[in-house]
Amino acid sequence: MAVGDFIGFCEANKKNAILVMCEADLKAVKKHYEGHSYNEPLLRENEPSVLVHSTSMNSWEQIERDGMLKSWNILKTEKFITEKQPIGIQLGDPMDFSDYIMFGDGVIGEIVVNSKQQGKIVMDTNAEYLTGARLYFDAKRMAQDGLLVRDGCHLKVKDRLPLEPYMIWTATWETIGFASQVSTPKIFAEQADKQFESILQLHNSQ
Repeated sequence: MAVGDFIGFCEANKKNAILVMCEADLKAVKKHYEGHSYNEPLLRENEPSVLVHSTSMNSWEQIERDGMLKSWNILKTEKFITEKQPIGIQLGDPMDFSDYIMFGDGVIGEIVVNSKQQGKIVMDTNAEYLTGARLYFDAKRMAQDGLLVRDGCHLKVKDRLPLEPYMIWTATWETIGFASQVSTPKIFAEQADKQFESILQLHNSQ
């Protein structure tokens, strides 16, 4: 499925992709992928029903004012971002990654937030940083509305994503009851996810 998504995404965006695999494997991919597409309007069984996007507190305040998430490139055009390039460039991310809003789960988003603060890639999940906002989104609804894009490695949305009706909940150091904005990526992600699960269970029981 990942290879099929990669092929579909590259074809749709006119990318010169190179696949290193034998012909038999490619045929198996095409057969397995038949009837699917990289932006199909449904959530697959192995895909998370909730996607997380992490951001700094300053950015969260701007997102609230805008009522939407925006890609790095749009924010750069609007002059909200002053940095010359996104932090992901240090990991070898291609430039067009910045046309998309990236999502994930676990501690990944908090590592990105901390790395932006430090101006370098910091993989230490126990390093102290200033927590921002951890936004939880309804992945099923995003897919149904044709917003969810798969490139074979990431789940993402191009350009913009309105908070309504997709955002379910926002975690900040205050909403999860921390005494301070300072924490670590591991602790903040774990406590936020734990509280989110409690909220979901309460909602589902009503």
